Amino acid sequence: MVATQKISIKHIVAFVLFLLSYIIMVIIMPCEGRFSYEFQKGRPWMHEDLYAPFDFPVYKTEQELFAEKSKLLKEFKSFYRYDSTIHPQQLEGFRSSFDLAFDKFINSQNVSKTSRAKYLKVKPELEQFVADNISQIYLKGIINQDENAISNSMLKQGLAVVINNVAYDKWFDEVYTVQKAVKLLNSNANDFTKSLSPGLVGLWEMINLKEYIQPNLFYDEVATQKFRNELISNISITKGLVQAGEKIVVKGEVVNSEIYQILESLKKEYDKRLGSKNLFAILFGNMILIASLYIVLFLFLLNFRNEVLNDIRKLLFILMLITASAAVSALVIKTNSFSIFVIPLAIVPIFVKTFFDSRLALFVHLITIFLVAFLVPNSFEFVFTNFIAGIVAIIGLSKMYNRGQLFKTVGLVYFSYLTLTLSLYLVGDGSLKGVNWFIALWYGINALLLLASYQLVYIIEKFFGFLSDITLIELSDTNLDLLRKLAEVAPGTFQHSLQVANLAESAVQRVGGNPLLVRTGALYHDIGKMANPMFFIENQQGGFNPHENVDNVKSAEIIINHVHEGVKIAAKAGLPSQIVDFIKMHHGTSKVKYFYNKELQAENANIDEGKFSYPGPEPQTKETAIVMMADAVEAASRSLKEYNVQSIDQLVERIIDDQLNSGQYSFADVTLRDISLIKTIFKKKLQNIYHVRLEYPDLSIR
Repeated sequence: MVATQKISIKHIVAFVLFLLSYIIMVIIMPCEGRFSYEFQKGRPWMHEDLYAPFDFPVYKTEQELFAEKSKLLKEFKSFYRYDSTIHPQQLEGFRSSFDLAFDKFINSQNVSKTSRAKYLKVKPELEQFVADNISQIYLKGIINQDENAISNSMLKQGLAVVINNVAYDKWFDEVYTVQKAVKLLNSNANDFTKSLSPGLVGLWEMINLKEYIQPNLFYDEVATQKFRNELISNISITKGLVQAGEKIVVKGEVVNSEIYQILESLKKEYDKRLGSKNLFAILFGNMILIASLYIVLFLFLLNFRNEVLNDIRKLLFILMLITASAAVSALVIKTNSFSIFVIPLAIVPIFVKTFFDSRLALFVHLITIFLVAFLVPNSFEFVFTNFIAGIVAIIGLSKMYNRGQLFKTVGLVYFSYLTLTLSLYLVGDGSLKGVNWFIALWYGINALLLLASYQLVYIIEKFFGFLSDITLIELSDTNLDLLRKLAEVAPGTFQHSLQVANLAESAVQRVGGNPLLVRTGALYHDIGKMANPMFFIENQQGGFNPHENVDNVKSAEIIINHVHEGVKIAAKAGLPSQIVDFIKMHHGTSKVKYFYNKELQAENANIDEGKFSYPGPEPQTKETAIVMMADAVEAASRSLKEYNVQSIDQLVERIIDDQLNSGQYSFADVTLRDISLIKTIFKKKLQNIYHVRLEYPDLSIR
């Protein structure tokens, strides 16, 4: 009754998660009609002759709009505000300083009365010359920018000087920077002074002319942006009109660039008009199409990945990944802030493969790109390129923990996107002349976002309780505190665990599974023996056996207790639940046969078998089942009196068959073929470990 209740609650939660994801998808889908004709540039028109059903404009391509915008901005002039108050202030300051500096200069020279009279005579002329130069500079204008900050593009664009709300066009070489104006003023003042009266040249060392050169043209960002936006908004997005009844394309005619653009324009206009008239019909159609994809996803999980349906965390992760990808894509398309090519949809199969497997990764990726395809134009090209990119990501990233491989895979995904897109351009136009090369930048950003998946794995792992290969590698490091303590407290158990890890890893590589998970689980499966290490034969020294001082029931209790202790130690160390499963399941529900048989031999009629049985549960996965086999075989192999091919073969067959017959593998995904192959692998490995040599016949006997 309790189990049924738990199952029903899980089913209800799974249904709610599917329903929420479905509702979100329906909401973000555009309620617009869809053009009923499929067409591709460079391919024949496969439908009947098409005539315009109504008047509609021909929209410009993105390349045409970009070219017009670029040309407009290339000729665009930035606005500078003219400040008329600076010129008279600085000129007045110069005249005041000049009088004081002139008198100070003459007094410092100790000149004769004749020379003094001569200098005083030219003073007004010299003052007026410099003042006129200052005025001319201010009239042309001094901008508040450093000379080095003015680029070549700015020199070509020029600027618009706003005086009394009237804009006057100028070029940058017609105005001055502060550096340029000071240099010119100093040069003119020195040259004129030399020609007028050479003895007064030193006067300009007492007057810092730079003090009187201040910017009077200030960049007006508000006016510049406003005017730029107005110009861009005034760009027409259409370039012609197709009238109702006008022939567009006939059956069999190749869809060239011109026809393609007319068809795209008709499709856009058709979608708008149909969407506004048949809102509820389109909404109903969207609901059916989206529901079909969710039903297919559910059936796939039900038939091939039922463990995902039964685990709310796994199901939530997959549905969140699909929904988030579609929602972000919808937001980008709706806001038109940047290209849809920036969205790294290949991150979906990367994440799913990291925590599950390639088969599920590919299927989830297909569901995702089919959903997003409802949002984007040219859905065939979109599905095709993203499908190939997803496969490249799945095949290329076989080892998520290898950072070099991650970079290589992202590079391959980028190359695949770019190559496929350019190939579609070639098919459509027969050349690459019409390519918008910004796609290389968009795909580059896409690749950079994919690289972020390496950092996001850790966050997802902790949030959903998953286990990645990266974490498994970290946990399998024998220098970690817990494994080092095991090696110190129970060295025999540690060596046993290493051998079990080697055996199990060899087997899982042949029959399928996660080798890293098996190895890590095997290293930790016996950590509970640290509680009472001397009660386990591999840790005993000097012939002392503490079991001799306790009865069989107590001995069995101590042996069985290493599973409970292992779970406690694992919980305290924060080991993932997947690793704890190996501790719980490596003995399943089998018996401690040595002490059970001793109790039987004591002819005790009231044996409680539960006290001699491990709590279980039985192995639930292929990996835990293989570790159970390896653990039993490795431990038993140490008790063999003679190591040869026959004794090892008999040992492996007996132990694994005994586990199989007692139902220990009933819940694990292992077949009889797998078990047979595992036996063969164990036999060969044990023969290598114990240096067993084959006995060759005596060739001397005839």
